[in-house]
Amino acid sequence: MMNLEKGLKFKIFRSKDLKKATNHFDDKNIIGKGGNGVVYRGVLENQDVVAIKKPKIIKEELKKEFGIETLILSNVNHVNIVKLLGCCLETEMPLLVYEFIPNGTLSQLIHENENRAPTSLDTRLRIAYESADALDYLHSKASPQIIHGDVKPSNILLDVDNTAKVSDFGASKLIPKGEKQFATLLGFTVGYLDPECLMTYKLTYKSDVYSFGVVLLELFTGKKAIGYEESNEESSLVSTFAMFEKQNNVLEILDNQVKLESNMKFIQELTELIKQCLKPKGEERPTMEEVAEELKRLRAHMQQPIEVDQIAKET
Repeated sequence: MMNLEKGLKFKIFRSKDLKKATNHFDDKNIIGKGGNGVVYRGVLENQDVVAIKKPKIIKEELKKEFGIETLILSNVNHVNIVKLLGCCLETEMPLLVYEFIPNGTLSQLIHENENRAPTSLDTRLRIAYESADALDYLHSKASPQIIHGDVKPSNILLDVDNTAKVSDFGASKLIPKGEKQFATLLGFTVGYLDPECLMTYKLTYKSDVYSFGVVLLELFTGKKAIGYEESNEESSLVSTFAMFEKQNNVLEILDNQVKLESNMKFIQELTELIKQCLKPKGEERPTMEEVAEELKRLRAHMQQPIEVDQIAKET
């Protein structure tokens, strides 16, 4: 068993306290649903608000998955990774208790924003950088290192100020030092899966990079990874991006707010970054550290005031 990092607290919760916190797991308190679990909002006796993840079904494989998630999150400490506060072991399947992140998911921000103000380019770049930095931490700074395995907008939560919090480590893989850096792929989400995984059935660090490339596409185009054309035919955002990139016309599919606030140099550099993340061969993709650094650079560049003559030239 790995030692917990200094300063981290991990609590064992009682089943009756979690039932009381969620009003006996009332459906009204459901804040999220995944393939294997339901997440409830709960209020503890001390008035702390938490998120409680409860398995949908009872089976050994799922118990192992929840065990891995507990092990991973009790050993990571990063401002952009959701905190696991503790668990309950009194139930047939363990319940996981997390800090409550109140502002929904990145998926909701991108795709359910009819009643919200448009998301600024800077906010998108900050969310992208924070998420990339969290994944870089998992890949290179956590011990043992971790492959997330299910990177997608619905697994990136947003705090009140839209600070990114990477979550849902049920599909994650621990990679002890000295061992090969891959693990057998158990499950995946259509639209985000590294195509190399389909051929090799292996999950690598570069699989997370590919999935993150799809997240970047969604974030800056406002379109879903798998959507439907007017003809009702299923379409892939990655293949749509590849088609427009080949025609040197990526501007066509970008979100209106991104187009409004960016310039051609930024669009070209962002396009190149996404293109590199989506390379068919994992070895040709950048590392998450390189992705995070490039996003940090792009954000700093866009925060600089644009010279009037520069705008004139572009016009």
